[in-house]
Amino acid sequence: MNWRRVGALILRYTFLYTRSMPRILEMFFWPVMDLLVWGFVTMYLLKAGKAVPSYITFLIGSMIFWDILYRSQQAITISFLEDVWARNLLNIFVAPIRVSEFIAATYAVGFVKIMVIVALLTVLAFSLYSFNLFIMGISLIPLFVNLLLMGWAIGMMTTALIVRLGQSAEALAWGIPFLIQPVCAVFYPLSILPKWLQPVSLAIPATHVFEGMRQVLENKGMPVGHLWAAFGLNLLYLAAGALIFSRMFQVARRKGLLAKLGTQ
Repeated sequence: MNWRRVGALILRYTFLYTRSMPRILEMFFWPVMDLLVWGFVTMYLLKAGKAVPSYITFLIGSMIFWDILYRSQQAITISFLEDVWARNLLNIFVAPIRVSEFIAATYAVGFVKIMVIVALLTVLAFSLYSFNLFIMGISLIPLFVNLLLMGWAIGMMTTALIVRLGQSAEALAWGIPFLIQPVCAVFYPLSILPKWLQPVSLAIPATHVFEGMRQVLENKGMPVGHLWAAFGLNLLYLAAGALIFSRMFQVARRKGLLAKLGTQ
């Protein structure tokens, strides 16, 4: 892997945001709107006497954690689609750039975006709802990392499908994360799901992260079991995502599908 080429790609994707106010606004708009909606809904439930105070902690924490997963997935798929929309994809891969270098660059750009967004949401959550994300202590780091890893794995799989199926599959970039959201117990405990669906949910790394987050917020200590389960599953998901992306990319290159992307 050539880190100079990775750095050049990072600059290329960074410039898209530094020189485009609509992109910057879009990056912050939806996370902030989600935080406001969930925050005020839980405030209403508290005033109506239909919720206990700890619920607001769970919901706001879940919303911030979900955005980490969603944005890490978007980092890969949207960076790829930016090149498709600009009809720059062939220029990227005609140059001596490896797929691994492209992925590494999207990881880096996405990580920076996530850190900026999470910082903003943390400040707003504390200012508006007195929720301090850092009350989770050291547990916050492994929970954050596991969400990041799962987002990257889903991002590779989503991009692989777009490469293989073409621009008609662009909607998957936004749809796939929300396809798994009801199953991975984001805003409610795993026990709420039907018994037959719970094993499926436990096979998703994010389920263990959100269950672990609730355990920490209930002052039950670090969720070691959930963290190890999430980490092990993420290794499998990342390996599967890398394999699927590599296979789909080779098929697309062999069949000339890359040349069609951006012209359909």
